[in-house]
Amino acid sequence: MRCAAPEALLALAPNWVGDAVMCTPALRALKNAHPRARLTVAGRDAVCSLLEGLPWVDALHPLPARPGVVELFRHARLLAPAARDMAVVFPHSFRAALLARLAGARRRVGHDRNGRGFLLTERVAPHRVDGRITPVYMAFEYLDVAEAAGGTRDDLGPELAAPAALRAELAERFTGEGPLVAFAPGAAFGPSKRWPAERFASLADRLRGQCGARCVLLTGPGEEDTRRAVLDAARHPLLECPRQGLDMLKAAVSLADLLVGNDSGPRHIAVAFGKPVVCLMGPTSPAYTESPWERGRVLRIDVDCGPCQQPVCATDHRCMTGISVDRAAEAALEALGQPARGARPRDEERA
Repeated sequence: MRCAAPEALLALAPNWVGDAVMCTPALRALKNAHPRARLTVAGRDAVCSLLEGLPWVDALHPLPARPGVVELFRHARLLAPAARDMAVVFPHSFRAALLARLAGARRRVGHDRNGRGFLLTERVAPHRVDGRITPVYMAFEYLDVAEAAGGTRDDLGPELAAPAALRAELAERFTGEGPLVAFAPGAAFGPSKRWPAERFASLADRLRGQCGARCVLLTGPGEEDTRRAVLDAARHPLLECPRQGLDMLKAAVSLADLLVGNDSGPRHIAVAFGKPVVCLMGPTSPAYTESPWERGRVLRIDVDCGPCQQPVCATDHRCMTGISVDRAAEAALEALGQPARGARPRDEERA
């Protein structure tokens, strides 16, 4: 029996900023297939701010980071009208599937993981190889869920919108000659993902001297120590945004000619704006983020203890410290179309 087209469609978004960016093709696929449905996206405050301005999202509903029982029931009641016909659950958590069930969605679509299958009406099998769950580019994983909900995928990749007023404000602030290079030295996942701050400073100095780059430092709440370490180590001042926030971050990245950063949210924001990236990747598996839409280079070292997927390194952090400023400078200059000095190193080496 064919299901009626939904009129009220709720999507529960992933929690991490980078994951939420990679979920945008799946959200768009839902709207492509159900253009008359009112698409409400619920997620953490940061995720709602990230998705603000997308033309195919009709409403955003902020959720607390880890709602208790009382909060879960309260938000379920608030979301009930938006979830009436269908709820698409992109996070893997039990709590997210429970929220969809409590909201009373007639159809509840999501991955069959973490013992939550009984809460879903349509269960999507995770990607497996030889019976074991294996990593796959997260955008494709989310698209599998969207397609199970009737979504129609396209080949446009991640998408975000930056406020025009903020773009104009930053364009005036960052005016000058030379390529605009944004540096994102933070990573909310944990210190294991962070390339040393003094190397970001050295790289900024190198690019300023070699190609006249205008270097912009992008840091967010909780990254004050990282910001100060970069600024203290740099021989030349770096530009900064006048305020923090994801709207400002989106505007800055949308103006940049290149983003240099760790495997974190700004990397995926750059992909969404079609900007080249030099990604410094350490403890996480590249399979989760290998995107056909990303331009630039991923620099990583194949170490015997990785990818460990741990937020704090238990050994000597050589997966990150082994990536030299020389390698990063060569990759950045290549992405900018500038002549590089010396031989080109391989993207992956052993340590």
